[in-house]
Amino acid sequence: MSKKANKTMIGVFTAGALILLIIGIVVFGSGMIFKKSNKFVLYFDGSVNGLSVGAPVMFRGVSIGTVKDISLIYDSKAGTIMLPVIIEIEEGRIKGTPSFGEAGGDKKMIELGLRAKLEVRSFLTGELMIAFDFYPDKPAQLRNIQKAYPELPTLATSPDIFALMDQLPIKEIAKNIEATTKGIDRLVNSSDLQNMFKELKQAMLSFRLLTEYLEQHPEAFLKGKPDDQRR
Repeated sequence: MSKKANKTMIGVFTAGALILLIIGIVVFGSGMIFKKSNKFVLYFDGSVNGLSVGAPVMFRGVSIGTVKDISLIYDSKAGTIMLPVIIEIEEGRIKGTPSFGEAGGDKKMIELGLRAKLEVRSFLTGELMIAFDFYPDKPAQLRNIQKAYPELPTLATSPDIFALMDQLPIKEIAKNIEATTKGIDRLVNSSDLQNMFKELKQAMLSFRLLTEYLEQHPEAFLKGKPDDQRR
C-alpha cells in the first residue's frame, strides 16, 4: 500500500515539476519576467465607444503599451460621469526621456508636454486607440479623482472622430468593393480571357519548341543567309 502511495506522490511531484518547467519556458521565452511596466489612469471627455481592453497605446506610431481596463465613475463635484481608462506602459519605450518607473518620472513627462488623445485605429471597424505625443502648448488638465494610479493628462477629441466615422459611407464602400470583386471574377473567368491565356500558352510552347529545334539544328538557322552573314 505504501509503495502505491509513493508512486502516486512521485507522479504528482513529476507532473508539478513539468508544469513549472513549461511555465518557466513560456515566461522566460517571452521575456515577460524582464519587462517592467507601470499603470496609469486617463480621463476622456465624452464617449469612448470603439476603445476596448487590449487596444494599443501608441507614441507617434510606436506601441508603448495597452489598455487594461475601462470603467465608469460618477464625479459628484462636477455632476458628470467620468470614464477612467487604465493603461499599462512599458518602461524605457521612449528613449532619452525620464522613465515612467522613476520617482516623479510621470510628472517630468507631463512637464515636457506629454498628452494622450483618442485616435481612430480602423475606420472600417470603428476601433479606437490611445495616442501619446508632446504638446507643451496644451495645458495639463488633471482630474485627481482616482488615487490608485498616477494620472496622465488627455486632450479633447478633436475633430469629432465619432461624427467623422458616422459620415463615412461604409455601406457604399462595401458595395463598391463587392462590385469590384465580382467584376474581377467575371473578367478572370470570362471565355475570352481564358481563350487568350490558352493562345498565349500555345505561343510560348511553340516558341520553346522552335528554340530547342534551332539549338539542335543550327544549320537550319543559317540556311538561306548570305555568305557574309554566315562568317
